Amino acid sequence: MTRPFNRRTLRNRRTLGRFVTLLLGCAAGALACADDASFAAVASVSNANGEEIYSRICQGCHMPHGEGAVGAGHYPKLASSVALASWQYVALTILGGRNGMPAFGAPANLVWDGPTVHLSDAQVADVVNYVRGHFGNAYKDRVSASQVAQLPHPTTAPAPQNSPGN
Repeated sequence: MTRPFNRRTLRNRRTLGRFVTLLLGCAAGALACADDASFAAVASVSNANGEEIYSRICQGCHMPHGEGAVGAGHYPKLASSVALASWQYVALTILGGRNGMPAFGAPANLVWDGPTVHLSDAQVADVVNYVRGHFGNAYKDRVSASQVAQLPHPTTAPAPQNSPGN
């Protein structure tokens, strides 16, 4: 036997519908920000190691196993990559950004296109060591924070990049 349709049933359905709409809206907002590096709160990486930083920031584009992706953009693979043979190349890419990737070595107080996640030299070294020692990469030489500190760091916001629509 089915329940009779009454005002209380209608009110409950409306409330449930509003709740589901609110929940879906929140989920869509979170997904829209998931690829944005600024979505990773600075506090969430302040004490993180290379693996944790990779999982919180980098894998959104480079994928969980470093396989890279093509679609809305081109995100190079890090798995079994000869480009990672040079630790300086990897560190400079993290510090200064490349092809739309944010500059994670920019000063913490510098803001462009929203808040910027700043990684310390020690964190950059940890990420470099992590990606060069995982995903089928077996580069044994370890990088230190003092070595990263000797590399050029960005001091200003990057110049706007030309896109096909501009």
